[in-house]
Amino acid sequence: MKFIFGSLGAFLLGSFGWWLGAQWALLPAVIASAIGSGVGLYYGRRLFDDLLG
Repeated sequence: MKFIFGSLGAFLLGSFGWWLGAQWALLPAVIASAIGSGVGLYYGRRLFDDLLG
């Protein structure tokens, strides 16, 4: 279940980062997506620990 929360957070924030970075160019989209995925993974797993852990 922790995996699902982490994956969902990484997907959502990574997608948002890609969309946000794609407003400028490809490289900012890749960087923003990577940062968003990492942040989403961290907070998705943390949310699971706070709610169900």
